[in-house]
Amino acid sequence: MDDSISVLDVASLGEALRQARKEQGLTQQDFADIVGVGVRFLSELERGKPTAEIGLVFQVLRGSGFELVLRRRDHRGPTVTKRGPEPEDNEP
Repeated sequence: MDDSISVLDVASLGEALRQARKEQGLTQQDFADIVGVGVRFLSELERGKPTAEIGLVFQVLRGSGFELVLRRRDHRGPTVTKRGPEPEDNEP
């Protein structure tokens, strides 16, 4: 089964992250605390606000069990692939 989700813009990325959070049964506050971002940032990202800081976006992606996979554009565009959580990165 293919777990790929086509992400064409910030809104579709936000929707995928919102669905993943809800599948885990977490509130925005709970999830923001787990991944180390503010609830306002998470809310704006889930709503597709296009000015989200990329470093924080990657924190949320890791916490959601997603990885960002880049490939040359075809008719489907870039994708985000769902997978298990990453091990903790303790580098500064």
